[in-house]
Amino acid sequence: MRKFLIRTFIKDYEKVKNVRVRERYGILAGVVGIITNLILSASKIVIGLLVNSIAIIADGTNNLADMASSAITLIGFKMAAKPSDIEHPYGHARFEYLTGLVVSFLILIIGFKLLTASFDKILEPDPLQFSYITVIVLILAIGIKIWQTRFNLKTGEEIDSSALKSTGMDSRNDVISTTAVLISVILGKITGLQLDGYMGLLVALFVMSSGIQLIKETSSPLLGKAPDPELVREIEERICEEDAVLGIHDLVVHDYGPGRIFASVHIEVDAYDDLIYSHDIIDNIERTLSEDLGIHLVAHMDPLETRDPLTQTLNEKVSDILDPLDGIVGFHDLRVVAGYSHTNIIFDIVISPECKLTETYIRDYVESELQLIDNNYYVVITFDQSYVQNNI
Repeated sequence: MRKFLIRTFIKDYEKVKNVRVRERYGILAGVVGIITNLILSASKIVIGLLVNSIAIIADGTNNLADMASSAITLIGFKMAAKPSDIEHPYGHARFEYLTGLVVSFLILIIGFKLLTASFDKILEPDPLQFSYITVIVLILAIGIKIWQTRFNLKTGEEIDSSALKSTGMDSRNDVISTTAVLISVILGKITGLQLDGYMGLLVALFVMSSGIQLIKETSSPLLGKAPDPELVREIEERICEEDAVLGIHDLVVHDYGPGRIFASVHIEVDAYDDLIYSHDIIDNIERTLSEDLGIHLVAHMDPLETRDPLTQTLNEKVSDILDPLDGIVGFHDLRVVAGYSHTNIIFDIVISPECKLTETYIRDYVESELQLIDNNYYVVITFDQSYVQNNI
């Protein structure tokens, strides 16, 4: 059914990195969510009122919130697809993240309201009227929610949408909560125990837990989370497969929303290679990776000294010195500047956010180790922050 809907309503559905195609995916998912959740909400609330079940009404209200979130998601995808303008030169793709954040808070608020209603039901229980139609409706609801979960999760994976993935996880939680309601109805019939309020309480807690988790997930990109390690790995591997490339450093990836990823990198080449040749290589890398990976890549050419024996020796020595230090990602741009009384060893050290060592300690340690070779060596170190989770 999912593939049929996608093929029927989405033109060029294979081009999932295209902004317009992603918009159509989001609109389709929003419409499907609105229709299915409206049906579920209406049926559950009606049945809940007829049999006097707060748990079923709570579950139906949760579906009503899901319907509202689907509508917000639909609007979010439309807004995210707007082109860049003077005030927003990087586009509007982060609307998708904002949409997810709004939906997350809505879920949390609904969960809190259901929590208070369930407490009231526990304190003042009303007899629950068993009905086979109730069981049938709940079983059908579970089946629809399982389909919703698969639809949103698979679609979210295909277009790499955190909003749809979050919606899929919310649908999965709904499967659990509706199953809990079904169990309370059946156990109530068999044992005569008034479990309705307690099950409603569990449903509310599931809803609130889902809302809190979604807030964490949807706010993370807005706060500037680390880029996808797979994307980082592919950028590094694709650049370094060029024979003229000696290495890379200072890779920075900025996420301005799906389809709006900007990256910059320093590409190391032999200082003695032909300048025009190296420049052409860098241009080709920028163009090819931007097209293939759907990112906006800007590369800086960084020439390395490859013929000076002292520079090569010191590169090896610094590498050995830094190797046992925890939190050091690497170093680059080592240069040797000789003077009459001393020699400056200039380079950059890249540290990870988890590094517990102070910059002063690292600088003094490296300098003391180098001075074992020559006590006239002094270090001039610039410390760089690693903005990715793995480096070459």
